[in-house]
Amino acid sequence: MGSIEDIKSTIKQGLSYLDKKDYEQAQKYIDKAYELSRNSNYVSGISISLSLSAFINYSLGNEKGVSVADDGAFMAQKSDDITALLINEFVKGNINFAENNKDVALIHYNSALKYAAQKDEYNLSDVINTRIKQLQNGMDYSLPTQTDPLVSLVKISRSITALTDIDELLKVIAEETRNAMQADRCTVFLWDKDSNELWSKVALGVGDKEIRFPADKGLAGYVVQTGETVNITNAYSDSRFNPEVDKSTGYHTKTILCMPIMNNNHEIIGAFQVLNKIDGVFTKNDEDLLIAIGGSASIALENAQLFDRQLQMYREQKLLFESFIDTLATSVDARDKITAGHSKRVRLYSGLIADEIGMDAKDKSLLEKAATLHDIGKIGIRDSVLRKEGKLTDEEYKHIQEHVRITHNILNKLNMSPDFRIITEMASSHHEKWDGTGYYRHLKGDEITLGGRILAVADVFDAITSKRHYRDKMPIKNVLNIISEGAGSHFDLDLVDSFLKITLDKIVGVFLSEYNGKIDEVDLPILKEHNLYDIRNYLALENPSPKEQKVIDLFNRYYLNQPDGGENEK
Repeated sequence: MGSIEDIKSTIKQGLSYLDKKDYEQAQKYIDKAYELSRNSNYVSGISISLSLSAFINYSLGNEKGVSVADDGAFMAQKSDDITALLINEFVKGNINFAENNKDVALIHYNSALKYAAQKDEYNLSDVINTRIKQLQNGMDYSLPTQTDPLVSLVKISRSITALTDIDELLKVIAEETRNAMQADRCTVFLWDKDSNELWSKVALGVGDKEIRFPADKGLAGYVVQTGETVNITNAYSDSRFNPEVDKSTGYHTKTILCMPIMNNNHEIIGAFQVLNKIDGVFTKNDEDLLIAIGGSASIALENAQLFDRQLQMYREQKLLFESFIDTLATSVDARDKITAGHSKRVRLYSGLIADEIGMDAKDKSLLEKAATLHDIGKIGIRDSVLRKEGKLTDEEYKHIQEHVRITHNILNKLNMSPDFRIITEMASSHHEKWDGTGYYRHLKGDEITLGGRILAVADVFDAITSKRHYRDKMPIKNVLNIISEGAGSHFDLDLVDSFLKITLDKIVGVFLSEYNGKIDEVDLPILKEHNLYDIRNYLALENPSPKEQKVIDLFNRYYLNQPDGGENEK
């Protein structure tokens, strides 16, 4: 008995020999798959083996092939297995095609394709599509091979919608063109008209590297400039060939087919260069095939280039946008050096909370931008209030509260997209409270955007763990009590819970960002093992254990920026 995986592997080996037209070897593997399937009572394997045996028998001229195919169909229906049904329909399509029953063959091939759309573990879709193309083009039946030109055309056509990465697309087109042309090497060059250069990502035979040269050099340059097709049967006897390339690479070029690639407007966008036809020279049929490949390839290449340009433009706009945001935040830092870095730390704490609750990447990115801009409204606050070293009067406190409204007004004028409106909403909500007593709109509960509720936790935590004009850092015990006691009134209870679950190494990382410091490797395991809940609970103990006290001391050392240790704080 064999496992189902063993049976499938044996069937794959049989299929590979079928593709090579080695029917005797194929029959050995299919017979083996049949025996293994029967011993294991694997009905699907029995059906597949019977269907493929029918294919082999028919191809060898054995009349029992059709009846065996019927047996395979019966077993396929019994198994109700998609793959068994697919292969039986494919085999029946082949037999009817060979018998010139083309309408019947097309019905079976289309049925096979429907099954393949659900499951195609033996990768037969391309071969089935090739058969259909042969039928539609009035071609005679012939057994499919891996280098069947129509298979390559199908694969290249699929790449139009499947690939947008230009380098990967060049490799796929080059590989499939080489297969279709039965050549040793193929390179697809693109014409960069701005620099008047030809370039490509070389994948076949000489490693992965970009090559680039003037568009008036070499055979590829010649066909791009002239629009002519060059078919050389003896490279070294043609004056247009440059043997120096062979000398530098150790390769020996014999035959060359070089042809321009044109888009739908008949404009040249690049060139194919195919080297060393296997067992002969490139023929007129090869030229026609390369023209057909070029028709599909040009669409794919232009789409990929357009996508690449759009992606580059998006990256540049994103960089400009982020630079603009950083500049706005820096302008606030310049107003008051003692609070410089606050927005950056709020962004880092907010990002940690976002990670803890599993926020997706896009929403996290918007949150971080809102955190960077959340205090931009302080530009409109008087210096005498912003930098005051004592307690604020009621009038001064009301004035400084206005920074949230100013933040909203500034960012609202910059609204250019739905994303920016979300950023504006989050940034201007960081002083709202869960119970509705915050400012400036007195929102409560879920009326406050999730980003605003996250910023509220991050903003308060950083404010009371940082030095201010009128006080030093608050003791960490007091900090954690304020955050915990505010859960459900000031803060979203669930977000406080998530924040206190963040491990100490991540919190310390934010502390150290102010000084570009690093965590000592010896301390890292301890910090990773504990979170803010642990620190709060250990500090609440009257007599913490030596291990608990060690964690408290270690965390305080980083919190108070005392690399050589300092007084214990509880």
